[in-house]
Amino acid sequence: MTTTIPSVERDHVRRHTCSRTLQRIEDNIEESIRFYANQPTVVISRRIEELDKEWSIERWLETHASTVAFTGAVMGLAGNRKWFALPLLATGFLFLHAVRGWCPPLPVLRRLGVRTRSEIDREKFALKLLRGDFKNLETAGDEEPPQVRRILDAINA
Repeated sequence: MTTTIPSVERDHVRRHTCSRTLQRIEDNIEESIRFYANQPTVVISRRIEELDKEWSIERWLETHASTVAFTGAVMGLAGNRKWFALPLLATGFLFLHAVRGWCPPLPVLRRLGVRTRSEIDREKFALKLLRGDFKNLETAGDEEPPQVRRILDAINA
């Protein structure tokens, strides 16, 4: 089943992600939730631990930009001053990402499947629901759809 992606996207990174890539990320989240819906609690817990360690797009960008900037600064101090262009480029990309939610490496990382923190957290929240972390909370509505559909509707709202 294909997820409907909101036409007004609040997340800058998601807004600047091509629709095919965004749909693939959404489909992967749904596929994961459907898979873990039939798994024992210990397996779900293991996946939640993996999600806690998964790097978000912001962490990838910050890490790589700082590595490029540091390398350029060291090389510029140790040798050719032209290396100082790397820190300027890297910090420029970070600034562009902070202000616009987009920078040149972003489309490549997104195509590779690197997710935003909110995408990772949505999967984690759904798995916690499956695990029963929130079973004491009341559900609204007269007719309850199947468990997985309720979870997917909740995280896609």
